[in-house]
Amino acid sequence: MDTTKKAVAEKEVKKAKKATATKKTDAKKPAAKKTAPKAEAKKETVVLQFAGKEFAMDAVVEAAKADFKANNKGCVRSINVYVKPEEDAAYYVVNGKVTGKVEL
Repeated sequence: MDTTKKAVAEKEVKKAKKATATKKTDAKKPAAKKTAPKAEAKKETVVLQFAGKEFAMDAVVEAAKADFKANNKGCVRSINVYVKPEEDAAYYVVNGKVTGKVEL
């Protein structure tokens, strides 16, 4: 009967070793990356209507940026655009220094 007890004890030891071995391999696996749900893109549009004319503000800002890039070196870090529909023009200030005018 001693041999039977030894065999059972050896089987228990083997099971314990297998259990700890699987725990170690599970711990080594990198955690799954959690991705944030993608937010729906919201497109806001601002349109100025004046004296029977319409001016899309996105287009005015893009025109001001294009005018700046055509006439100056450097990048646009900040831009302020002032629209004067009675003059059919938009005035802009880029990076707090460079000014310009775009015809609408």
